[in-house]
Amino acid sequence: MSTPIKVAILGARGRMGAAAVDAVSAASDMELVAALGRGDQLSKITDAGATHVVDLTVPESSEANVTFAVERGLHAVVGTTGWDEPQRARLEAVLGQHPEVGVLIAPNFALGSVLATSFAAKAATYFDSVEVIELHHPNKVDAPSGTAIRTAELIAAARRGAGVPAAPDATEKLLDGARGALVDGVPVHAVRLRGLTAHQEVLLGSEGEALTLRHDSFGHSSFMPGILLGLRQAASHPGLSYGLDRYLDLGF
Repeated sequence: MSTPIKVAILGARGRMGAAAVDAVSAASDMELVAALGRGDQLSKITDAGATHVVDLTVPESSEANVTFAVERGLHAVVGTTGWDEPQRARLEAVLGQHPEVGVLIAPNFALGSVLATSFAAKAATYFDSVEVIELHHPNKVDAPSGTAIRTAELIAAARRGAGVPAAPDATEKLLDGARGALVDGVPVHAVRLRGLTAHQEVLLGSEGEALTLRHDSFGHSSFMPGILLGLRQAASHPGLSYGLDRYLDLGF
């Protein structure tokens, strides 16, 4: 039998972290060696002999946590939102000193969401118009969501690559924010509503037809298969991978 993956989870006392603790504990090929909460020393990770780290903390501490792991040769799977381009650039510089280490930062670990985003990027090359609507619970601190930003970026890149012109929009008068936030030229609308968990729609339209791609997450359990997949494959993908789609064979 192969040696189990020794996992330390940061943010283990949050809802996502608690779900990850249960998922890793139940995985036959993994061993949960440390579960850290706010105020715990990062040295507990290495003291426990972890080889992989899952970061499910807050944006203010995530970069330091992941840097700590990389500098000690530990692979990392990161579900904390808010990683911008300068942060990713700094992390890539650290990874350059540790080329054997793999880090996955994923805006969303739900496999259905990752697939829906990939399908949307492909479909967007065939339609005149595209907009993104993301819907979450009112306790979410960022808007738009990281998933929506990633979706818009991939859509925009696909449309540029295919030579698709900008979507038609004759709006001249509007209230501030009425057309959403523009992410790489793609309108993104954020809804915050009690009772929701995590949901996203991509609306695509051309003359005479429309296509809607929607994904719904109803609980934190939807993210666990993606986190486990990341842990199993991180060592095989050295360097920084942004988006779980990098670990999936999508065929396009």
